[in-house]
Amino acid sequence: MSLEIIGLSKHYGRDVVALNDVSLQLRQGECFGLIGESGSGKTTLTRCILGLEPPTSGRILFDGVDITRLGAAAMRRMRARIQIVFQDPYASLNPRMSAHDIIAEPMIIHRATLGLEHRARTDRVVELLGLVGLGPQHLSRFPHEFSGGQRQRIGIARALAVNPELLILDEPTSALDVSVQAQVLNLLHSIQQRLGLTYLFITHDLGVVRMVADRVALIHHGRIVEQGDTAQVFAGPTTEYGRMLLAAMPEPDPDLSPYRRG
Repeated sequence: MSLEIIGLSKHYGRDVVALNDVSLQLRQGECFGLIGESGSGKTTLTRCILGLEPPTSGRILFDGVDITRLGAAAMRRMRARIQIVFQDPYASLNPRMSAHDIIAEPMIIHRATLGLEHRARTDRVVELLGLVGLGPQHLSRFPHEFSGGQRQRIGIARALAVNPELLILDEPTSALDVSVQAQVLNLLHSIQQRLGLTYLFITHDLGVVRMVADRVALIHHGRIVEQGDTAQVFAGPTTEYGRMLLAAMPEPDPDLSPYRRG
């Protein structure tokens, strides 16, 4: 699997430039972090990759296929290979559907590709629940019966239901308690190692992306201003924006924090 974004731009009318000549390349099996403030263009880029927004110019190549030129039916099939875990586990799950039905729904949508009948789908749902740390006893429960962390696990299971190759993680821990964030991040790492997935990890949390990403890019006002190996970017940012952003990151060692007195 490879994803290459070449000179991607997205304009809304004459005055709003959401993406400006964005170029990125994701490698098979890596976690690529995309860091940006609110309004920086992260969501627009995600929507373009998923085919929900047509770019103004540029190309998005998935295994060499330009997905910006695919028709509706071909793009629908492509979405089985590219899935997303949303930011808000409370808003992203249908409150009227059970955990079983939420996770099985993508298998029904892509049944022509997967070829799973009802019993096989239920077996697959149980398998996925186990993969994300839940069990068969959760099959008939509804979203309001789960904690935030459990809901996000269901969202991850749903994204995995159609055997994707690329998983877009859109701020997957920002709505969770700190203690639960670590559990979900560890789960995502374990799943990636087990299934050989490629991750596009979108966040504004520098500490999280420093921990999980192999490579990273900084996006500002719709433009990529810096990218490279995570350790190199954090150790020596080459742009003024990069230096400013990383300087604002909280110091993990309390003894070195400027807020510590004494």
